[in-house]
Amino acid sequence: MIIKSEYQSQYAHLTPFFDDIKAIFANDTQTIHKARNELKIISLDEQKMVVNSFQIPHPLNRVVYSFFRKSKAYKSYHNALRLINLEISTPMPVSYIEYYRANLLKNSYFISLYAPYDFTIREALHHKCSDYSDILRQFAAYTYDLHQKGVWHLDYSPGNILVQRMDEGYQFSIVDINRMAFREITPLEGCENFNKLWARDEDIEIMGREYARLSGLDETVVIAEMKRHNNANKRVKNFKKRLKKVVKGDFSTPA
Repeated sequence: MIIKSEYQSQYAHLTPFFDDIKAIFANDTQTIHKARNELKIISLDEQKMVVNSFQIPHPLNRVVYSFFRKSKAYKSYHNALRLINLEISTPMPVSYIEYYRANLLKNSYFISLYAPYDFTIREALHHKCSDYSDILRQFAAYTYDLHQKGVWHLDYSPGNILVQRMDEGYQFSIVDINRMAFREITPLEGCENFNKLWARDEDIEIMGREYARLSGLDETVVIAEMKRHNNANKRVKNFKKRLKKVVKGDFSTPA
C-alpha cells in the first residue's frame, strides 16, 4: 500500500493521525453525511475536524485518478487553499491523504477544521427563517464577489452553502469544493451559477435585483437569465428522475 499526502505545516504534529486516518475513520461513529462520500466529525489531538472519505472509484476512474487527473481529495485541499488566499470563506484545509494499491488510487480523504454554522442557504430558500429576504440579498452579493474573484463553484447547490449569523449580516462559506473553476466570469455568465438552487421565482427576483445593482446590468435582463437557467436545470433534473423510474419499471405519473 502506497500513501500520498500533504498537510499545512501548522498541523505537522498530527502526522501520526494522518498516517492512520483509514483506521481512525472506520472506527469513528460520528457520521454527519453519507451518500457517495461519507463525512465524519473526528477529534484529532483535541481539535474538531471534518473528515471526508471519498467513494472508492470504479476501475476505470481508478486509472484516470491515478495517472491523468488529480483526486477529489487533492482538489478539495488545493481549492480550499486557493479560496482562502482569495479571502473567500471555506473550512480551513488541514490535509489530504490518498491510499494506492497496485499503483491505483483506492481510498482518499480530505481533512478540514470543523467550521460552525447556523444553517445552509436551503433554509432561506424554503422560507424557514423570517429574515430570508435579507439572507438571499446578501447571498447574491456574496456570489457576485466570488465571480469578481474568478471563482466558479460547479456544485453551487443549497447544501454546499453554509450560513452563520454575525453581529452585522451573515457569513457565507462554501463546501464540497473539489469541482471548481478559476477563470474570468462576466456578470451575465454569473447568472447561470444560481441555477442549482431550485429557487422560487420570487427569490430569484430578490437575488437578481441585488446582483444587477452590483454588476450594473439591467435588472430585467439579470432576473430573466437567472430564471431561464433555473428552469432549464429543473427540466433536466426532472427528466433524469422520470428516466430512472422508467428504467426501474415504474410507469406511474405524479399525482
